[in-house]
Amino acid sequence: MDEERNFALTQMRKSVEKLGSSAEGYGDHTLMRFLIARSMEHDKAAKMFVQWQKWRATMVPNGFISDSEVPDELETRKIFLQGLSQNKYPVLIVLACRHFPSKDQIQFKKFIVHLLDKTIASAFKGREIGNEKLIGVLDLQNIAYKNVDARGLITGFQFLQAYYPERLAKCYLLHMPWFFVSVWRLVSRFLEKATLEKIVIVSNEDERREFIREVGEDVLPEEYGGRAKLVAIQDVELTSLVNGTTS
Repeated sequence: MDEERNFALTQMRKSVEKLGSSAEGYGDHTLMRFLIARSMEHDKAAKMFVQWQKWRATMVPNGFISDSEVPDELETRKIFLQGLSQNKYPVLIVLACRHFPSKDQIQFKKFIVHLLDKTIASAFKGREIGNEKLIGVLDLQNIAYKNVDARGLITGFQFLQAYYPERLAKCYLLHMPWFFVSVWRLVSRFLEKATLEKIVIVSNEDERREFIREVGEDVLPEEYGGRAKLVAIQDVELTSLVNGTTS
């Protein structure tokens, strides 16, 4: 298995160079995420990697998006960063009832990068950079039609698929109201099979218990059956969010 892995990595590095770029400075763990996302096909993985490099250079020229670049999105205090799950994945919670479709799509896209980068960076704790996955929790309780944002959801998942391969461990949808089912059906059409398989719609008591068990009571807020308090993402201070830490 190691031989196959090393061969795929070597071939991918060569393919990246053929595309006029370089994988120098990137560890095997980073390249492997792209290989896994493209079923170990090195040419496809190299193409995805180079597209990611170009996107990253344009979207995140400083290596990270600061709070000052996304003030409108942070103001609503709708995103929470809760610490590490039982499997040591950072837990990101979204309160959909505090979200409104953005009038500034550029800021919204930067906000997605900001929250994903910060969530991933929060898991480092001295471990090897590049291995971190995250658990997402989308809480749909108390949402109204004015909170529904299919475009925003599609953008978020497409960013995960195209630019954060193999970063999503699980995504839980809680308290889905009946009128949101058709919205979710629309969003699902834009998701890859591998992404859909990681999404769990919690709709009964057994699923709720499994959700609590997998995330862990120590990091899960009291509202969801845990013992923690909600922690807004802007209140979490990180020293590791610098250029390169989310590669």
